[in-house]
Amino acid sequence: MTALSHLRLKNFRSYTDIDLSDLSCEFVILTGANGAGKTNLLEAVSLLSPGKGMRAADLCDLQNRMNATSPWAISADILTQFGSIRAGTGRDPLKERRVVHIQGEVAKNQAQLAEYFTCLWLTPQMDRLFIEAASTRRKFLDRMVFNFDTGHAGRVTRYENAMAQRSKLLKEGGADPVWLDALEIQMAESGVAVAAARALFVDRLQEVCRTRESAEFPIADLSLTGELEKDIRQKSALSIEDGFRAFLKDSRADDSVYGGAGQGPHKTDLFVTYDAKRMPAAQCSTGEQKALLIGLVLAHADLIRMERGAPPILLLDEVAAHLDSHRRAVLYDLLAHIGGQVWMTGTDRILFDGLADKGTHITIPLS
Repeated sequence: MTALSHLRLKNFRSYTDIDLSDLSCEFVILTGANGAGKTNLLEAVSLLSPGKGMRAADLCDLQNRMNATSPWAISADILTQFGSIRAGTGRDPLKERRVVHIQGEVAKNQAQLAEYFTCLWLTPQMDRLFIEAASTRRKFLDRMVFNFDTGHAGRVTRYENAMAQRSKLLKEGGADPVWLDALEIQMAESGVAVAAARALFVDRLQEVCRTRESAEFPIADLSLTGELEKDIRQKSALSIEDGFRAFLKDSRADDSVYGGAGQGPHKTDLFVTYDAKRMPAAQCSTGEQKALLIGLVLAHADLIRMERGAPPILLLDEVAAHLDSHRRAVLYDLLAHIGGQVWMTGTDRILFDGLADKGTHITIPLS
């Protein structure tokens, strides 16, 4: 099991100093009025994992406005299968970057946090996942993949950087063909690796989705729309790389006008279907979309638990407010079955009556 037993924030968002201790390993329930800072606490927990956290905010946006001179910092005691780990992160004002400390030592990079801490979240902003642009679903998918393969983010970055450099050279004109060849080789190698990681993960997640038999949070059928992902199941990686590289070379003229590339992992979309109804998620009702999304997050948490032997920490922001009492009870049972620490927020404590005797309940005052 992984759980935070202690969390402290300094000059983070709305908090100048807050110290939460003796936290339950099951449920941590945060209640309070809108604007009290409940989501800020979840965001702080999310920043103890690699990346930009659940809001993808810039470093300066995390700084408490009343104390701009002292940089924000987050520290926590994390209970893991390896014992208690002291970890923290904060803003380095000299280099304007995020620094990470583990057991009192400066970590080489954020990815080291993933060795001790896995965190999934669900926020109200994600409710539009199925009707937003494909890029939103790609980011959602890549975050899930990253929780299993920390090298995935680096491969995505290498692909995007190579594509950006190639686009710039093509638009400027007169580029050295040798340099374009080198960038296209990098795009082909990293692009196929990205597509393969996505396809493998979706297959594994689909297997878990099929085992879930909750009518309240229905089974989702998952597929990827992308040329590389289609080829992954039929051809060798080398042959796909060769084909993609040839495509890029042949499309230089078009790409010099339109930018980017006509094919590649930057075009991939995650397609979700309500399995029982055979209805695309984008065409489902708002309630059905919410239930499908919760089901996907629960399946992802289950997959992590089965693969790693320990469930992730779940951050569920205002989830209970949108569910009726029956679905809330089912959700709480499913979360208890997964077995990890769950942080939940809500404006009314009555939403969590089903958890009255479980976990830590904290009321956040409106400052």
